[in-house]
Amino acid sequence: MQISAPGSSGASSGGRAQAMASKWRCASGMRGASVPTESRRVRPRLQCNDDVGGRRPRSPLARREAGFTLLEMLVVLLIAGLLVAVVALAPSRNRRTDLAEEAQRLASLLESAGDEAQVRSQAIAWQPVNGGYRFLQRTESGAWTPMTDELFRARRWGADVTGVSIRYTGGGEPVSRVVIGDESIDVPVTITLSSDAVQLAVMSTGIGNYVVRRP
Repeated sequence: MQISAPGSSGASSGGRAQAMASKWRCASGMRGASVPTESRRVRPRLQCNDDVGGRRPRSPLARREAGFTLLEMLVVLLIAGLLVAVVALAPSRNRRTDLAEEAQRLASLLESAGDEAQVRSQAIAWQPVNGGYRFLQRTESGAWTPMTDELFRARRWGADVTGVSIRYTGGGEPVSRVVIGDESIDVPVTITLSSDAVQLAVMSTGIGNYVVRRP
């Protein structure tokens, strides 16, 4: 014969009543609403699931975190677009800079060639060749021969020069070389250097000086 402890029947009955009340609240959607129970001394916290799949609704904090993630993705895409634009513009900027440096170097060499022609009392010519240029000196027979000293040796273009044209002031057909006389006054000439769409002109002033300008 099993003897129940005093009060055990009431506690069991009260627990069943609370469980039934909690289920009633979850089913009806009335959280926190009070229902009649046999005992209101203990109210165990019960977690209810609102959807069929058993997933809890997302909290406002979770939604904000998802928004931050989307914002970060947009920032990354913006940075990537800026990098692509910089890479696309960099070759054009470097091409222009390299051509300007090459044009300035040529202007300095032409001025030095003018000084050398006066010292030697002999004309010196500058001639573009495939992939570079050279300086020539006239022999006693009147022929042009390449100069071999360090300053006026043959050189390759330091930039990606794709075209060279030589014209004397006053128009006329392009010529193949620039003749620098042994006198201090020469006919002004314009040497146009091209690197695809970029162009710069090396222009003589007629008194031995050369300047770099845009054509």
